[in-house]
Amino acid sequence: MKKPRWKTCTAEELWKYVAWHFAKHGVDTVLVGGSVVSVYTEGAYQSGDLDFVVTTYTVPNFIEILKKIGFHQQASHFVHSQCKHFFLEFVSPPLGIGNDINIKPDEHLVDGQKIKILSPTDCIRDRLASFIHFKARECLDQAVLVAKRHPHDLKKIKKWCNTEGGEEQFKEFERLLKT
Repeated sequence: MKKPRWKTCTAEELWKYVAWHFAKHGVDTVLVGGSVVSVYTEGAYQSGDLDFVVTTYTVPNFIEILKKIGFHQQASHFVHSQCKHFFLEFVSPPLGIGNDINIKPDEHLVDGQKIKILSPTDCIRDRLASFIHFKARECLDQAVLVAKRHPHDLKKIKKWCNTEGGEEQFKEFERLLKT
């Protein structure tokens, strides 16, 4: 796997590089959070961090894997001395969106390794979860950005919003999709 241009790499390039190295060492990860929006909007939305959920039950020391590719721990996240515009964070498992822990991420084959990312539908639900539960208006905007660029399952999103108590938030999302 070719190293990214650290000073100018995109979220997608960094995700693929880091996830590839994890996969090579038997560590299963899923990219989640705002960095998924960055990937799906091709940089129209910028996130300063990449959030991963490690879904492997028995994990080799993933800090050693990060060290091998130039990252070191700084407080609760990981940084690379040449990549000042992104840092890495690891979200506690299980992989979930609101109360739903039955998530099937999208898989991509990169240089012989399978890496994972939330699907567009699950990315939208993830962003709407922050809007519903934390009133994070910017996350609603991010959900709309992804929904306008990628096919998604609107019925699944609506049903999930209803189970999360987000009927009104879904209506606002749907209204913004039409504008």
